[in-house]
Amino acid sequence: MLFLATVINYLDRQALSILAPELRDRFHMTNVDYSHILFAFLLAYLIMQGVSGRLMDKLGTRRGFSLTIAWWSAAAMLHALATSARSFGACRFLLGMGEAGNWPGGVKVVSEWFPARERAFAIGLFNSGSTLGAVIAPPLVVGIVSLWGWQAAFLMTGSIGFAWLVLWVATVRPPLHPPEDVPPAPATQRRWLDLLRYREVWALVGSRLLSDPVWWFYVFWLPEYLRRARHFTLAEIGYFAWIPFLTAGLGCIAGGMASGWLIRRGWRVLPARKIVMAVSALAMLSGIPAVFAAAAWAALAWISTVTLFYSVWSANILTLAADLFPQHEVASVSGLSGAGAAFGGLCFNLLVGALVDRFSYVPVFLLAGVMPLVAAAFIFAGIRERPMERSST
Repeated sequence: MLFLATVINYLDRQALSILAPELRDRFHMTNVDYSHILFAFLLAYLIMQGVSGRLMDKLGTRRGFSLTIAWWSAAAMLHALATSARSFGACRFLLGMGEAGNWPGGVKVVSEWFPARERAFAIGLFNSGSTLGAVIAPPLVVGIVSLWGWQAAFLMTGSIGFAWLVLWVATVRPPLHPPEDVPPAPATQRRWLDLLRYREVWALVGSRLLSDPVWWFYVFWLPEYLRRARHFTLAEIGYFAWIPFLTAGLGCIAGGMASGWLIRRGWRVLPARKIVMAVSALAMLSGIPAVFAAAAWAALAWISTVTLFYSVWSANILTLAADLFPQHEVASVSGLSGAGAAFGGLCFNLLVGALVDRFSYVPVFLLAGVMPLVAAAFIFAGIRERPMERSST
């Protein structure tokens, strides 16, 4: 169910990105105009990441997910009524408010059901829904547009979430027996803002602030890059833009399996996560040769390498909240780190619009290649043990 929710999340999110070349021409939007629409989505995402995480901890994941997916599905359908950059921005803001709850809630569900050796794989599996959503979005959206027009693409993709909601309410219940190896609850209940006193929380926030914008860049700007820099038609975007997201799906599974394999062979949990993330950060330098590649197929191959290893990274960094904190705080910590991710994505996407309008895509790809290395440094410097272990010594 988490996997399917994440597929739907990215179908709704990607519809605008796929249609951006056509909608920009139709409504006369510049790169900066488009970056402002993305800004609206990410601003709402930033605000609601922390709020939705706390909401999941308070309401529980069953009720929390019901609320968030109903909200974002309705917001996705509202895009069909937009007629300008400003109205698209308003719809994206509403979409971001709802979609922000998917990952804090998903990580919390995994912490309720799975022990540490299986957590990264479980998170990688549900997170791979984002890549499947991104894989099927280009051909699906382009096909709908060719038959019924661009408004139908938003209406049809947005409506799928309501079918998921019926299944969720009818089938999902909390587990009777939670895993035994979750971090222990503190003797006194911590307030939400008390979590910011822990360097581990700041390490997660800082690392996601620098690494998640790489993913946002490819999710939001890849169709635009292929259209403007590689001269793809809308049909060619439908044929080829899914490939980097297919490799990302493989990375989600591989990332979870890699750290789980190390843990089963005697590695401690945190070192296993860190070594996999370090290798992934180095591999994401592959984005730099992508922008200099002469052939479009070579650029897509390098970009696909980046998305593969970003997803390996993501499966492990999303798991760290459940590794470090007790169950009743997992969604809150995940939401705070997600707020850092949204803030980084918000700033980076505004920067992308300005850099592309003034220069080209070259400085953007250079930045996207280097930022994961700095993010890895945050992880190694800020996360050395569980906070509960340190406070008990």
